[in-house]
Amino acid sequence: MRVAIQTLGTRGDVQPYIALARGLSERGHDVQIAAPVQFEAMVGGHGITFAPLPGEILELIDRPAGKAALASSRGFGAGLKLLKHMRPLMRPLLDAEWAAVRTFAPDVIVGHPKSLAAPHMAEALGCPYVLASPLPGFTPTSAFPTPLLPFASLGPFNRISHALATLGPGLLFGKRIREWRKKAIGVDRRRSTASLRSGTIYAYSPKVVPVPPDWGSDVLVSGYWFLDSDDWQPSEGLAAFLEAGEPPVYVGFGSMPGLDPQGLTSTVVEALGRTGKRGLLATGGGALGAVSTPANVHVIAGAPHDRLFPRVAATIHHGGAGTTAAALRAGRPTVVCPFFGDQPFWGRRVAELGVGPDPLDPKALTVESLAAAIMAMDDLNMRSRAAALGTAIRKEDGVAAAVDFIEGIASGKTALP
Repeated sequence: MRVAIQTLGTRGDVQPYIALARGLSERGHDVQIAAPVQFEAMVGGHGITFAPLPGEILELIDRPAGKAALASSRGFGAGLKLLKHMRPLMRPLLDAEWAAVRTFAPDVIVGHPKSLAAPHMAEALGCPYVLASPLPGFTPTSAFPTPLLPFASLGPFNRISHALATLGPGLLFGKRIREWRKKAIGVDRRRSTASLRSGTIYAYSPKVVPVPPDWGSDVLVSGYWFLDSDDWQPSEGLAAFLEAGEPPVYVGFGSMPGLDPQGLTSTVVEALGRTGKRGLLATGGGALGAVSTPANVHVIAGAPHDRLFPRVAATIHHGGAGTTAAALRAGRPTVVCPFFGDQPFWGRRVAELGVGPDPLDPKALTVESLAAAIMAMDDLNMRSRAAALGTAIRKEDGVAAAVDFIEGIASGKTALP
């Protein structure tokens, strides 16, 4: 079986799909990943065929306008602010995806929700399309609203809110997609992306977000797709710090930009000092900055979460799906400081599961509020719940479950409605 995986976004949008590709390859299938050109070495390093896509959209996030939009918005706001910059980039991206898939000639296309081309390419080639997402929100349910809205519940409107996730791209980019369908891939008749779907996989643990009773057999909550870093070793400085005292509190905000990284870092350092905790700060994409740090704080650019998190006492992060997954698997309490998108959703889930305090708004973060959250993670009941959840997640094999599901769809054995 030949499987084309289409994904777009930052590292967290690519890394899990490499894990899926490896699982498919180990079953004897031919796999190609199409992703922004910036990830060529990362994908190729795992022996997976790589199809480079234009990197301009990813570069946009690193420009001043992109950083300002992400740092000042929540939910759909960031995307709307960047819309005028993204629209001119859409046609080259769609063409690049089509060239990659047409050359590969897949039997199945597996697409990240950000790959708007994936369902249409599957229609043109007459092959199954499987939506594979690290977060829910693309299958209507009454259990919760779409994670892209900052609400814990909309009551009777929960189900209809998911239409925002499925219809939104068509409203924003519909004209360009219709022109591309007709002129580039030779498909003229309009169809909804949901109607083009053969199945949906959600790559998170059902222990973290239970499967809603109103989902059918065409939807699988597989468990997380972890890509472990078995050959990583800490630097001398990091190893010495980890061995020098009690496990530290990890603080990192991934690829999130920051308008005041020095100010945020100073808040974190002071909060750690007030609690008497050791801290490990990962500067990542720039939300944290370089400041003079005391002996109880060590600064790194970053490290593989799967190897680092089991060695810390607790984690404080932005609530990206991948970072949240790694923190929960490690069995450590976690504080989420959500910036935008689905991050508030994961912050609420952490608190609802009792494995971390309520999420903190990074724009309103104070030394007092952060110190209180750090101390709250010393609660023995919270630590016990976090450890138990970590044990349950480590017993799951999300990649194997997803591969089984994709094989079933390709063979026609999976029972769909």
